[in-house]
This record gives sequence, C-alpha cells and structure tokens, in this order.
Amino acid sequence: MENIHPLAETYSHKTRVRVCGLLVQNNTLLLACHKAAFGSGFFWMPPGGGLDFGEKVKDCLVREFREETGLEVEVGRFLYLNEFLRSPLHAIELFFEVKLVKGTLALGSDPEHASHAQLLEDVKFLSIRDMFQLKRDELHPILHALVNLDDLFIPRQIFLD
Repeated sequence: MENIHPLAETYSHKTRVRVCGLLVQNNTLLLACHKAAFGSGFFWMPPGGGLDFGEKVKDCLVREFREETGLEVEVGRFLYLNEFLRSPLHAIELFFEVKLVKGTLALGSDPEHASHAQLLEDVKFLSIRDMFQLKRDELHPILHALVNLDDLFIPRQIFLD
C-alpha cells in the first residue's frame, strides 16, 4: 500500500460512487487537476465527484461541475462504468456525456475541504497532444489509450480490472 496524501485520507478505505462528465469543445476535453493522492505531483481527470446519499446521479454531476468549474451543464447519455482501485482508494465511476449550458470556466473548490486545504488545483481544456505531454500516472486511466476524443464516446464494455 502506498502512502496517501493527507488531504486524500477522506476518500480512503471505503468504496465511493463517483459521477464524472466528459465535456468536449474545439477538440479539447475539460479536465480537473488535483493534488496527487500518492506521492507528489498532480492527477488530471474529468470533473466529477462523490454521490451523496439520496442524491440523483445526474443532479450530482450538475452539482460537481458547478462546484469545480463554475459551469452549468446538461447531463447527456451514460457512457460507461470504470472501477478505479489503487489501495487505499476505491471508486466506482459512472461516466456521462455533458453539454455546456452556460458559464465561464473558473477554478472552483471542493466544499468538503477547507479553503486552505483544497485538492483541486486547476481546470482547463486539454487536447490529446496536451495529455500526451503528461506523465502516465498524472492522467486518469480512461484517458491513457486515447487516439482522438471521439474514442471517449464509443460504447464499450465496462472497465473492471
């Protein structure tokens, strides 16, 4: 088991359901940059977050986008499920296509963390070329094998390791 960043302890040793959105504009994908849960560095992933008890999945995704990016989105079709397991983190991730409704992209926050203890570092649109410039462990696994952004929207099997 690896040493986990103290700010990520909140998410460890339990299975979380995460809802994530894929927003593409001008051949770029919106990604959120977080402090790496393991070691130093960063981790880029599609915006999203944990589903609260009693919250509808689509409502969660709209809320998470607003909190993290300042954007209002419309949730589209369900794309796939991914199991993220890197002990002590374990998440079942539901990925949806999202469309921008309104807003200006801005770095938001995670309300479960104090303002001085945020994991969220940046939000921006990245091209495939930008993603290839990152270290493999700095990029969410669903993005590792992308050749083009259309690949994200092709129905595929559930990703379970």
